[in-house]
Amino acid sequence: MDWNRIEGNWKQFKGAAKEKWGKLTDDEIDQLEGKSDQLAGTIQKRYDMAKDQIRKDVDDWLKSLH
Repeated sequence: MDWNRIEGNWKQFKGAAKEKWGKLTDDEIDQLEGKSDQLAGTIQKRYDMAKDQIRKDVDDWLKSLH
C-alpha cells in the first residue's frame, strides 16, 4: 500500500485511521484527506508523541492495510 492510494481513496481508509487513532475527531480526519504529513502532525498534537515514533506508527499502520 502506498500513500498515493490512501490519499486517492481516503474515504475508504479514514475509518481505519479513526480506529487506530481514536482521539482524532471526525472533522480532523476529514480535513486530512489522506495526507501523511498532516496525519502525523495531527497525531502529534493529540497524542503528544515524538515525531519519529509517530512516523513509525503511521508506517506500521500503512503496512497493516495490505
